[in-house]
Amino acid sequence: MSTLTNEDKIAIINQHKRNLDYSKYGLEISVIEENASSSPIQERLTLLASQIADVDAKLQALDAEIELLS
Repeated sequence: MSTLTNEDKIAIINQHKRNLDYSKYGLEISVIEENASSSPIQERLTLLASQIADVDAKLQALDAEIELLS
């Protein structure tokens, strides 16, 4: 049994969301870096785009969880 209130849980989720925001921004910077190279590697750009999409999906899932707790 959890002794956390819904407000506590939402605060924890928001911390996770902030960490994901940092990760997403780091990935976006990696895209900028890759595109700045003399020969950008398409596979790397594709992987970065996939990772950004994964982060977006996680953020949406956390938003849904916050809705349930609100």
